[in-house]
Amino acid sequence: MLSISELFIYPVKSLGGISVHSAMVTNTGFKYDRKWMLVDRNMRCITQRELPSMALLQVELTDDGLKIYYKHDTAKYIIIPFLTGTHKRFSVHIFDDTCEAVFASAEADEWFSKMLSVNCRLVYMPDSIQRFVDEKYANNGEITCFADAFPFLIIGQSSLDDLNSRLAEPLPMNRFRPNIVFTGGKPYEEDVMEHFVINGINFYGVKLC
Repeated sequence: MLSISELFIYPVKSLGGISVHSAMVTNTGFKYDRKWMLVDRNMRCITQRELPSMALLQVELTDDGLKIYYKHDTAKYIIIPFLTGTHKRFSVHIFDDTCEAVFASAEADEWFSKMLSVNCRLVYMPDSIQRFVDEKYANNGEITCFADAFPFLIIGQSSLDDLNSRLAEPLPMNRFRPNIVFTGGKPYEEDVMEHFVINGINFYGVKLC
């Protein structure tokens, strides 16, 4: 029998994730998941792939918004309100995809540029903006926020265990940035899950990561 063992959200794309005991499913993924993103002067997304120092910025959920802080000095932090951004929209680029977003604030831009030593801006996707997933894989016009491609990523613990059995140094689950982790089943069983139900909610496996 398969069972959920861990849930994660990543409010700011490519920053530290948050382990949660429960998460609200919305039509774009888990609530707050990848609603914010950093972009460069060309309005292209910035990720840990080219800027590894982003891994040193951790995120917490507070009553007032997101608290972003530097892991090695927690006194260096900023609060990003949940309801934020101007009404003016701009086009931003997520790899080969383009969608609209709004700027969070000049204060956020200054803080992130200073912490990461690179000129960048924080953008936000309000509910009024819809980014559709690749229609080749869509079932019913699904949408997402600033995820690479789709609202959810699921991984089986058995898959990581199998990989680690063949590595000199084991990798933690957060290396793969999943939203949902399950136990039970065979390694890589998630690769062939076409349709599954969690707590009465239908999920469809459409593409491997």
